Amino acid sequence: MRPTSILRVLVTMSMAGTAALGVPAGASAAPPDMSVAAAPDVSLTNQRAHLQQFQSIASANGGNRRSTSPGYTASVNYVYDRLAAAGYTVARQNCTSGCTSGAGPNVIADWPGGDPNSVYMFGAHLDGVAAGPGINDNASGSATLLEIALTLAATNPTMRSRVRFAFWTDEEQGLNGSEFYANTLPTAERAKIRAYFNFDMVASTNGGYFVNRITSAAGQTLKAYYDGIGVPTEENTEGAGRSDDASFNAIGVQTSGVAAGASRVKTAAQVAKWGGTQSGFDPCYHRACDTYPSNISTTVLDRAGDAAAYALWTLATGTAPAAVWSDTFETATGWTTNPGGSDTATAGGWERGDPQDTSSSGAKQLGTTVSGINGLVTGRLAGTDAGAYDVDGGLTSVRSPAITVPSGGTVNLSLSWYLAHGSNASSADYFRVSIVHPSGTTALFTQPGAASNRNGVWATGTWNVSAYAGQSVRILIEVTDASGASLVEAGVDDVTISRQ
Repeated sequence: MRPTSILRVLVTMSMAGTAALGVPAGASAAPPDMSVAAAPDVSLTNQRAHLQQFQSIASANGGNRRSTSPGYTASVNYVYDRLAAAGYTVARQNCTSGCTSGAGPNVIADWPGGDPNSVYMFGAHLDGVAAGPGINDNASGSATLLEIALTLAATNPTMRSRVRFAFWTDEEQGLNGSEFYANTLPTAERAKIRAYFNFDMVASTNGGYFVNRITSAAGQTLKAYYDGIGVPTEENTEGAGRSDDASFNAIGVQTSGVAAGASRVKTAAQVAKWGGTQSGFDPCYHRACDTYPSNISTTVLDRAGDAAAYALWTLATGTAPAAVWSDTFETATGWTTNPGGSDTATAGGWERGDPQDTSSSGAKQLGTTVSGINGLVTGRLAGTDAGAYDVDGGLTSVRSPAITVPSGGTVNLSLSWYLAHGSNASSADYFRVSIVHPSGTTALFTQPGAASNRNGVWATGTWNVSAYAGQSVRILIEVTDASGASLVEAGVDDVTISRQ
């Protein structure tokens, strides 16, 4: 992970954990899908074998794997050769601008199959610092990524999305390799990346369990794995803006990832939660003692690999339902605001666009969307404070164009959404999804407000609409501020009607 002394601040965020938020009935961060195979157990033995190889490479090449060194070149060859042998389309991408002179290439590997317009990326930096072999930072992330990639090739599941693995150069000198990749990626290719997951220092010996941007939809998927094994997680505040996910945040791609902590001292509360001592998460951070096996927690490493596999298999594998209609809001498709002419909100009406994040006792309007750059949001601008463009004065509504629900099979409507409000809200405030059909309007889901702080967290809701087979329907989305001057924000993205 990049040291703080050369940190360039990309984004300032105030993020809050989600332990008290819960997920309301009718929605979930990662809805179960019986067409998705269970993620395999990632071999800890193989992860450790990769770490031993990276240690041997460093020992044979001046004691380090810095991006400009023979040790880095040998690391690139080790990763490249194994991915190519496993059937990946692999490329060495030279960093022709912005990287340290003499830095080696990125390694980019694509697994065939799945929708090429829906890509999930998994990345880790392959380089280390000059002071030592860089085993936890970041052979641990590279070994984890390599073994997940090899496991995917060996099991060869049906893919619903493309998966791309990236091993970055020159991260320790300024995130340079990933920035080069992200900044030279054509706009159309950026829009295809649904999420980027980063793995940097995932085996710290005094480690914690941190998830980058834990309130994002991608972050919630990783959190769901740890929740399932009873391990509490926290937002990765120490690593914010200090690893390669920042390069993707900067171009509007949603990100998350796993980390176990660097030089920051573990608090008493974290010791009570995870064990260990009140000392640095990694006592050998950027030091010569960052070696294998002494500076690796196999327990933390094992869980990181399985969390990554869980995210990949949950999001990218299986037989995708056939999409009947979908909208990512990257272009205008005919949604109508105030369709009934009865909206009462004086500010913060629904609009399609690139939202700006706001914070008041935690995230309120989210500056990231689930996919692409644009979403459907209430008052997309941030203004001078969190209440400048929130919903005020009553109801704002927006309705989709007409959609014909097909006959046969199970037809579901799904969308990503959030509702955020301050502690001055009440149950009179709400977010609602309805179907407008020939016989009237039927509410599918309502999330009421409450007199407590609720931060913005992307969730996914799925509702069976097979009862409207053969009918022309519209989707109606409403949000209201009915509690006086309460702070209310909402967002919607990736609306899909599909048939299984």
